[in-house]
Amino acid sequence: MRFTHFAVGLLSAALAATTSIADRQVYHSGHKQAAEEVARKLWDWSELGYLEQRSSSLMQETLTEAGFRVQAGVAGIGTAFIAEYGSGEPIIAMMAEMDALPGASQQAAPSELSRNTEAGHACGHNLFGGGVIGASLAVKDWMQANQVSGTLRVYGTPAEEGGSGKVYLVRAGLFDDVDVALHWHPGDSNQSFAATSLANKSAKFSFSGIASHASAAPERGRSALDGVEAMNFMVNLMREHVPSSTRIHYVITNGGDVPNIVPKNAEVYYYVRAPSAEALEPIWARVEAAARAGALGTGTEVNWEVMHGNHSVLPNTLLAKTMYDHLVSAGGVVYDEAEMAFATTLQANFNGKAKPLSQAASVLPWREEVASLGGSTDVGDVSWVVPTHGISTATWVPGTPPHSWAAVAASGMSIGHKGMHLAAQVLAATAQDLLTDSELRAAVRAEFDERRGSDFQYRALLGDRQPPLDYRMKP
Repeated sequence: MRFTHFAVGLLSAALAATTSIADRQVYHSGHKQAAEEVARKLWDWSELGYLEQRSSSLMQETLTEAGFRVQAGVAGIGTAFIAEYGSGEPIIAMMAEMDALPGASQQAAPSELSRNTEAGHACGHNLFGGGVIGASLAVKDWMQANQVSGTLRVYGTPAEEGGSGKVYLVRAGLFDDVDVALHWHPGDSNQSFAATSLANKSAKFSFSGIASHASAAPERGRSALDGVEAMNFMVNLMREHVPSSTRIHYVITNGGDVPNIVPKNAEVYYYVRAPSAEALEPIWARVEAAARAGALGTGTEVNWEVMHGNHSVLPNTLLAKTMYDHLVSAGGVVYDEAEMAFATTLQANFNGKAKPLSQAASVLPWREEVASLGGSTDVGDVSWVVPTHGISTATWVPGTPPHSWAAVAASGMSIGHKGMHLAAQVLAATAQDLLTDSELRAAVRAEFDERRGSDFQYRALLGDRQPPLDYRMKP
């Protein structure tokens, strides 16, 4: 639904009195130090989804020491937590991610080196978690010093990368009383605009057959790998007959052991994305049908486990503009001489895809229209139950692709930290506005209600399955 902007007048009045970030001086050196300590340790540990024990414990300990009340292990997830400061309404939330990605290098070097670990922060979630901790400490200190009423709530949200950690928190009703939720994400530019994302669902399809000697007794075998390949062939034929905005990805995670044994077991892991849950579900049903057909045609059996499911992000223009104005007020990321040399060397590896380094020091222009981010995130589910928005800041060298060694490199050094501090400033300033300005909250909620519609009922795309706490564990 297109927002009719009946609340823009309320927002304009609210923002007219907004004080610049520089004048507020809320996020200071002590908060920066705490944010960097968390970010560095999360980067060093690079823990995978649902396995972020040290990362989660560090964030909880930091908040507890600052006077937050912490509830650990929420929604049946050991590394998820909720931390609160203050009491009563309004309730303003910030979300802190912490998981790394498998298969990434973990070195803060401007050239690609041999992989030295099993996981790396190629999406910058170490900065995400660290920045939210820094921002929350700043807002807490401001609330305490100025006797501001209301509740600041921090959510420790594990396993964003394919684990849908936030979905289980939403499904458990843990966001139901929140007025507004804020977040941010590392990137190669500074921006805030009303953005949506792709809905996403994944599953591991496990085929089982009959093993036999592939040469001496092939007629007695039924290949599980044949089932996988038959399914993949049919899904690839589907690509011509789905909307162009659909994205389908898969990897064969088990194709058998050796060529001279007919594979008894095989597995393929699928992601399917579409602009909305309504568009995704019929396409997903066809993928499941292809799995059943692949098994039927090859004399095998198939079962599948849904691994995650995310709604698209419901945008909020008023929140986006509020954070945009604070981002412009704060400015961009300015490199010193050493950082400029690091960035220049790193960009030499981009094969002509580099962007001007000056992009890091500026803020991309405001966009009036809703744009798509192209990827998927479990923030989407949060955004359908509470007004939500997040910005992106230049934690990476301009032109850096997400999920790359170059993203890891900048996330582990001062360039990433500078972008993190910029994000923390904006989060803190926006939380101040929302805690004290009832007209702004009302305008944000009005847009949320209109975009979502009066008949919306939340339903998790991953169904009633329990969190896959072992999805990153090796067999």
